[in-house]
Amino acid sequence: INSLKDVISLKFKTMQSDGILLHREGQNGDHMTMELTKGKLSLLINLGDTKTHPSNAQINITLGSLLDDQHWHSVLIEHFNNQVNFTVDKHTHHFHAKGEFSYLDLDYELSFGGIPVPGKSGTLSRRNFHGCFENIYYNGVNIIDLARRQKSQIYIVGNMSFSCLEPQVVPVTFLSSSSFLALQGTSGQDEVFVSFQFRTWNKEGLLLSSKLHQSSGGFLLYLSDGRVKISLHKTGRVLSDIATGN
Repeated sequence: INSLKDVISLKFKTMQSDGILLHREGQNGDHMTMELTKGKLSLLINLGDTKTHPSNAQINITLGSLLDDQHWHSVLIEHFNNQVNFTVDKHTHHFHAKGEFSYLDLDYELSFGGIPVPGKSGTLSRRNFHGCFENIYYNGVNIIDLARRQKSQIYIVGNMSFSCLEPQVVPVTFLSSSSFLALQGTSGQDEVFVSFQFRTWNKEGLLLSSKLHQSSGGFLLYLSDGRVKISLHKTGRVLSDIATGN
């Protein structure tokens, strides 16, 4: 579809940090890809023929962070001639493509969640999206409704259902100031990766502590006056004290 104005909007949620949300590609190597990479959303526009459009052959805009948190995130792409608005969760990046983007030659085909033909150019990670979409609209057309009604202009590849399964979450509550969980570390391991969500009315409290074997040190993650702080230390001295949040 070669239209003067394109408006694409959708909402997504996922626990995967990488995956292709949207892809369009033209005959001359022109393509537009929206891809989740390490929890951030990138919009890559490539004009393909660098000889014809050498000054602006590629545009790569990145918005958002930690978008793989299994919460709904909204995306809006508005393209009018060479003006593009890229919006993620109400944060908008406006850019002007110096005139050449108005010549972008794209196929009639637009794919969500992956690339129809493996190995096409223009992708960063080449991983298909694994998660949930809702409210996919292309120039006012409800794409999910067309797919659900099995309209001829839509085709489905792979396993897909018209529902969004919620992951099973098992919380834990500490009922007193002396309650905690302890996990024995692996001998010789000197790397730690931890992720969790928490909620509390208390402004103070120890969230996590760990000792690192080889460095004879460790770290403390704690709440202080409602802010999250981390203290890294070696025996006898504090290396750093970092605070974030409010």
